[in-house]
Amino acid sequence: MPEIPGLDIVALSKWFSVAHPELATGPLRAEVIAGGRSNLTYAITGARRPLVLRRPPLGHVLSSAHDMAREHRVISALAGTAIPVPAVVDLVDDTAGPITGTPFFLMEKAPGAVIANRTQNAEYTREEIRGMSFELVHHLAALHAVDVKAVGLASFGKPDGYLARQLSTWRRQLDASRSRELPDLERLQTTLEGGVPETARTGIVHGDYRLDNALIDGRPPRVSAILDWEMATLGDPLVDLGIFALYWEIGSLAGSGVIASAVDPAAGYPDFEELAEYYAAQAGITLPDLRWYRAFAAYKLAVILEGIHYRYQAGDTVGEGFDRIGDLVRPLAENGLKVL
Repeated sequence: MPEIPGLDIVALSKWFSVAHPELATGPLRAEVIAGGRSNLTYAITGARRPLVLRRPPLGHVLSSAHDMAREHRVISALAGTAIPVPAVVDLVDDTAGPITGTPFFLMEKAPGAVIANRTQNAEYTREEIRGMSFELVHHLAALHAVDVKAVGLASFGKPDGYLARQLSTWRRQLDASRSRELPDLERLQTTLEGGVPETARTGIVHGDYRLDNALIDGRPPRVSAILDWEMATLGDPLVDLGIFALYWEIGSLAGSGVIASAVDPAAGYPDFEELAEYYAAQAGITLPDLRWYRAFAAYKLAVILEGIHYRYQAGDTVGEGFDRIGDLVRPLAENGLKVL
């Protein structure tokens, strides 16, 4: 059996047959799912249903990131709501080994596929792409409206002071990943700190909400699951709208070729302004000026990519395309300053 980076598939098979005999049928097989730039994600086959395993990245792991228990908790809590999430199978603290040597969790693989590049748009009509886009925003507004007490997430985060803490958190993450001088990124951090907006409402924040963190299934296409909840917390929901805007328009950013995006107005994707109006109508609010949130999104993604660049240099990143990931950090910082 070929070696899988970060996962002992033989040990996983032995554990799985004992812990989940109702799903076990024999030895499991695994492969790294392409596209993951943070937590390692594996497709697991050989059980009664297709599964997905998530674990922290190899090597350099930032202190407050890659929390398997948080991701497991929020997905489990949302299972009874209208928000589409995968079905959770198990959360395991395997810090002492032998499977991953880290905490990990298993979930069932939801149906559908990630729409990650423009070639996939040819599978759908313009009307289907528009409908899929608005449905994605509908789910975002619905997520922000979830009653956190009702789903057991009242203690999931501390909404008060959320934006200021976010800036402090990402400053620490950047400090932990330093390998070069990035003056524009430093200036963006300082500028953001000097103009933190007042939070008007709080709710569940996904933290990385975008088209390619959703599974799309069927015809007409529907969102079957929202993925990658590792940065979820309670806070200012407009942070999600800022990151959504950044990824929706990232194709126009210099150096953005290192991050694939399917969003193409020529294929029928609405512009962000139209989607923002739809979000406001769904949420029943008037949107404030989003420039700070959009600039913060650029800063946050730049810090994340710098962390990946750091891990790549150390030889601790699994997958293809990481040799150029650091090239987008400076353009993101410039974009954030320009937005402000």
